[in-house]
Amino acid sequence: MRVLLTGSAGFIGSHIAEALTAAGHQVRELDLAAPDRSDVRDAGRVADLLCGIDAVCHQAAMVGLGVDVHDLPDYASVNVHGTAVLLAEMARAGVGALVLASSMVVYGEGAYTCPEHGPVRPGPRPEDALRAGRYEPGCPTCGRPLAPGAVAEDAAPDPRNAYADTKLAQEHLAASWARTTGATVTALRYHNVYGPRMPRDTPYAGVAALFRSRLARGEAPLVFEDGRQRRDFVHVRDVARANVLALEHAHDGPGRGGPRAYNIASGEPRTIGDLAAALALAHGGPEPRVTGGYRLGDVRHIVAAPDRARRELGFCASVAFADGMAEFAAAPVTGS
Repeated sequence: MRVLLTGSAGFIGSHIAEALTAAGHQVRELDLAAPDRSDVRDAGRVADLLCGIDAVCHQAAMVGLGVDVHDLPDYASVNVHGTAVLLAEMARAGVGALVLASSMVVYGEGAYTCPEHGPVRPGPRPEDALRAGRYEPGCPTCGRPLAPGAVAEDAAPDPRNAYADTKLAQEHLAASWARTTGATVTALRYHNVYGPRMPRDTPYAGVAALFRSRLARGEAPLVFEDGRQRRDFVHVRDVARANVLALEHAHDGPGRGGPRAYNIASGEPRTIGDLAAALALAHGGPEPRVTGGYRLGDVRHIVAAPDRARRELGFCASVAFADGMAEFAAAPVTGS
């Protein structure tokens, strides 16, 4: 298969390029960091790169939760406009299969159950509650404590920051393109990806990168809230393999009923405190420090039910948490 890979020089994209090549596919790369500095918003360049392509793997994006409202134009330009340009040129070129890098952030909070009202979707946590150390969301009807669970792909989206808004917009644009053209879309909703080549700490970096950078400086990882917020950490090589499987199944789309989303996750929830402790252990200390700090817009618990990806794509994460964290702690630190 001949695949156009956008974001090919990035953290995840570079691993996908290697995995596709190892699987015998031909990869054509598009990335601002590539030698020709190709931009997904450049319609002419995108059209050139689409010639002779069988499928597109779209990873190019501005990532992170956003620092403030001034980030909105950049997120919209790269993630939304860039995707729109790509889809329009794919339609002109007759390329009808897309694998899209989406994210678990489209869900907002994860799945919760109230003992009285059943499944519920709590709203954003108010700042006064966070400031007082009340981190767990309550039932939106009765306020009682909730039992967190695993979110499945049919959960209603509830994006809560600029990045999440644009990732959901990408899914919507791709779905409209697929309905109009008869093409297929596979949206891979990545959970917390980590591993070699993860960029060093920037205002937009993931928590694993921030913890590792502090450890490299001999500083304790600073854990927000009480450290008990739950996530699903999935290794970047597993994510790359999921993309290869999705591309190899891409032309099965019409039989699945059109655009299809998949949680790409390990299926083994861990806390942020677990993450910090595992990295500190692998690095030889210092021990993490729980600060009680918080960020507005962060969710408390978001873990995945990855069953659909296993059934339909044959994907199952293979890198164990302890092994992956030990490797990540020792991996060379890359630029931002």
